[in-house]
Amino acid sequence: MATSVRRAVLTLPAAPLGPENPLPALRPLDETHSLDQYDERAKRDLPRDMARQIGYEPLRTLLPVRVLDGYGRERVSTDLDVIVIENDRLRATVLPGLGGRVHSLHHKPTDRELVYRNPVFQPADFALNGAWFSGGIEWNIGATGHTTLSCAPVHAALVPAPDGGEMLRLWEWEPLRGLPFQVDLWLPDDSDFLHVGVRIRNPHQGPAPVYWWSNIAVPEDEHTRVLAPAEEAWHFGYERSLRRVPVPEYDGADRTYPLRGRYPADYFYEVPREARKWITSLDADGHGLVQTSTDTLSGRKLFIWGAGRGGRRWQQWLTEPGTPGYAEIQAGLARTQLEHVRLDGHDDFSWLESYGPLEADPAAVHGADWDAARAEVDSRLEEVLPRADVDAAYEAWLPYADNEPGERLATGSGWGALEVMRGTMRGGYDLPGTPFDDSMLGEQQAPWVELYTQGTFPKARKTEPPGPTLVAPHWRDMLETAPAEPLTEYHLGVTQWHAGDLAQAVRSWERGLKLASSRWPLLRCLAVADREGGNPERAADLYLEAFDDLCRERGEETGETDDATESWTAATVALAREAIAALLDADRERDARRIWDRLSAGIRERGAFRLIEAQLLLAEGDKTAARAVFDAGFEVADLREGAETLHEVWASLTDDPLPEEYDYRMRPGD
Repeated sequence: MATSVRRAVLTLPAAPLGPENPLPALRPLDETHSLDQYDERAKRDLPRDMARQIGYEPLRTLLPVRVLDGYGRERVSTDLDVIVIENDRLRATVLPGLGGRVHSLHHKPTDRELVYRNPVFQPADFALNGAWFSGGIEWNIGATGHTTLSCAPVHAALVPAPDGGEMLRLWEWEPLRGLPFQVDLWLPDDSDFLHVGVRIRNPHQGPAPVYWWSNIAVPEDEHTRVLAPAEEAWHFGYERSLRRVPVPEYDGADRTYPLRGRYPADYFYEVPREARKWITSLDADGHGLVQTSTDTLSGRKLFIWGAGRGGRRWQQWLTEPGTPGYAEIQAGLARTQLEHVRLDGHDDFSWLESYGPLEADPAAVHGADWDAARAEVDSRLEEVLPRADVDAAYEAWLPYADNEPGERLATGSGWGALEVMRGTMRGGYDLPGTPFDDSMLGEQQAPWVELYTQGTFPKARKTEPPGPTLVAPHWRDMLETAPAEPLTEYHLGVTQWHAGDLAQAVRSWERGLKLASSRWPLLRCLAVADREGGNPERAADLYLEAFDDLCRERGEETGETDDATESWTAATVALAREAIAALLDADRERDARRIWDRLSAGIRERGAFRLIEAQLLLAEGDKTAARAVFDAGFEVADLREGAETLHEVWASLTDDPLPEEYDYRMRPGD
């Protein structure tokens, strides 16, 4: 059959994403992939280019992105729009509404699923902005961690393919760095390999930090072995240290078998500059998936959950009990995921990746001779997909990268259209092949369009939490010259905070308070500033005042729509969680209890608030009641990757072993 690209529907048990958290993310969520700030000696031992890129432009905030933490654990049968790319050898199923992830890659002649295909959609708190899900092939762009687009829609359309057929183009505007990117998926007729052309462009005058890792989930069992062309790797564990280790054996075990490690860990391979870039995961029979690319995508990585109880528990949490485990093999622009790479203004990065099946001699693949195992894979890969063919496919794809999309298959966000509208009016942002046109603008962009075209930020037309804040320097400049209305001062303060002008941000929020009818958004921002500035008592006072004002404002709102109710509930939940934490840190249990008592039963029954209840009871000295909360059972739907809160609270209550259902520990010594 000739290659086809078509729409379809996939039905999965899925947990709804829920609403965005309306509180601006003035601080990043805890990112596990960062070095211990006190381990200066280890940093001095890193290669100079690696150390430089690790220190290059780390995130200060998540702005302008909002946190996604409104999901739960109850899954219902849900229809998901998918795009299927298929020939007579391979079928790829893509989720345009969820970051453009490849959900499935099925090899027809062998009836084998080449990637780990998650049987459910279950968000968990692993992305930079919260919600993420496991399985398939995901495209990580932005900054260290899983992309903020993990659970966001992207634009999708048909474009001509180099062989005369059609390919699928995915594109979007990455919000953290303000960079447009595209992913072109091309499956030639009769090919066993899916080609993926990627381009990241910097349309701005100055340089930008770039992060990219293609993340492939692959099935694992005790016989799974991951191979890459390397003799050394950089080991990164949840102790937040980075050290060079030998491959394959390290600390008494062959770490190329994912289940021979106990704890979750990353292995970033030292692939020689001249070597072909590839990584593969093979089973006991030498069968599995191989990923290879042109040399620009030079990094390769293995992530393992390990055989310990915490890693196994996380795997169950991300899918469901009884399903096979998985490991991740990855490919990136740098040696490690702690690094960001400089991209100069008006320049781009582009490369081609290829994904397909590989069969190798199991005796060689699983033999004790690591050199022979690598040579076997390299030889078999060269037979089925020569290195020269990948380079030729890249050269063939490049002239098509600028082709304008034809039939639109899915729609992403309107933020790129807003930026291009502004940039185009100033004579820039020529982005052939990835159109961001005015038809993509929506309700969230409307006030920013008015700011740009009229010079004023509009007053809220209805009583609801403020919308997202754009923080790029050009938007800050416009807010600074706009009339100083309370909502304008609120957004201006957020942009100043993002830029590191903390004192100026506080002044803007304080000016806004003087005339604001809706005070709680400004009070909450000031509370964060005081907490960050080492003033816990003042932060606690501001949080109390903010929560009182939110309750007043919500109580005055009448005739709420379902959307408005959802938005107010999200604001209540988010502010209550922050406020109670701040009050407990300031040893003000009575005030924390006051907020708790004002929450609805539906909110207090959520797993995150059951944990808060246990913490509150512990702070009040009632260990028996706090222990009873654990004994009754609860699930924190948005438990953060690497979080140790459950273990810490439990250890404060009892010397008993931590029950398995609460054990998410990811590092030695926990």
